[in-house]
Amino acid sequence: MHSGRVKSGQTTCQCGPESRCYPGDVAKQRVGILFGGRSTEHEVSINSATAIADALDPILYDAVLIGIDHDGSWTIAEPSLGLEPSTVLASQAAERSGTSLRDGLALLEAHPVDVLFPIIHGQDGEDGVLQGVLQLIDVPYVGSGVAGAALCMDKILSKRVLRDAGIPVLPHLERTRREIETHGDAFLDEIEDRFEYPVFIKPANTGSSIGVHRATDRASLRKSLSSAARYDTHVLVEPGLDAQEVECAVLGGTEPRASVPGEIRTGNEFYDYEAKYVSDNTQLLIPAEVSDATRDEIQTLAVKAFLACRCWGMARVDFFVTRRDQKIYLNELNTHPGFTTASLYPRMWAASGLETKALIGQLIELALERHRERGDIETRYGS
Repeated sequence: MHSGRVKSGQTTCQCGPESRCYPGDVAKQRVGILFGGRSTEHEVSINSATAIADALDPILYDAVLIGIDHDGSWTIAEPSLGLEPSTVLASQAAERSGTSLRDGLALLEAHPVDVLFPIIHGQDGEDGVLQGVLQLIDVPYVGSGVAGAALCMDKILSKRVLRDAGIPVLPHLERTRREIETHGDAFLDEIEDRFEYPVFIKPANTGSSIGVHRATDRASLRKSLSSAARYDTHVLVEPGLDAQEVECAVLGGTEPRASVPGEIRTGNEFYDYEAKYVSDNTQLLIPAEVSDATRDEIQTLAVKAFLACRCWGMARVDFFVTRRDQKIYLNELNTHPGFTTASLYPRMWAASGLETKALIGQLIELALERHRERGDIETRYGS
């Protein structure tokens, strides 16, 4: 998959013949924007890809739009065709592969890129699966690696790592889909013994609040567990809080930094899919209306969590701040935050002095940096 280009600003490659670097183009780097996917967040991904394509600096980069349809087929289109990511998948002018992964990778090899910006949300996009494929074919990519992506996507496993790192998270109960089907009443009893209503029911591995429900009584709890189990094999239940929802953006590699936090206020029962992408009742406040001490603690915890979960490049870290006593709980880390016009991740960085065009440039450089570092890892014992 190596393109044979040399790094931007260089006239000749500075790497030795055995180097595993992935240099960029003399004038521009070809950035593949990978979007869509077989996921319930397919449409969200298209919106994020559109915003990234619009913000990509045309002086430094050439965009290659790579869409994956619901059936698994890959479609590649150059921006010169006048296509936006939202229309690539439906276009007859773009080049399309078969529905197997092998077909898609063959199409990608025919259109080599210097770095990929994967913005496929949800299953197989931000859970480590795609990251593993890109790592195997030796293509630099934006965002966390296999371990960080998989860990942060799983709300149950990430809680264990965060607790071990001394980061406050909400208590929870968990069950598999099979256990809910076979021992549902016993689980309902356990939930009611442990928590007061309302409680929140979540699939362990979804984003955009898909499959998340708020239950206020036993009947709605039973229905919510059944619904959440449709989207994943593991489900967790957490107590509801009277709290502010505060988010913080993190950017970097070994020395990440945190943005100004933002706050979400919604007229819905909670910040669900409709509140995120459809409703006009949602307010995004930057900076968040919290005390200076709370802001500082959120930024510290966000960076600490980013490092504990082996994230790289970017993550949006979501918190609850209780209204009564200002206690902070980390809700989750999102290693593939949205880049839509309504998304807080780029907006928090803009409020921190880093506009989206520069933000994307830094994310690309971080991807290349990690690729170079992985290339330095010894692969032969004793050499």
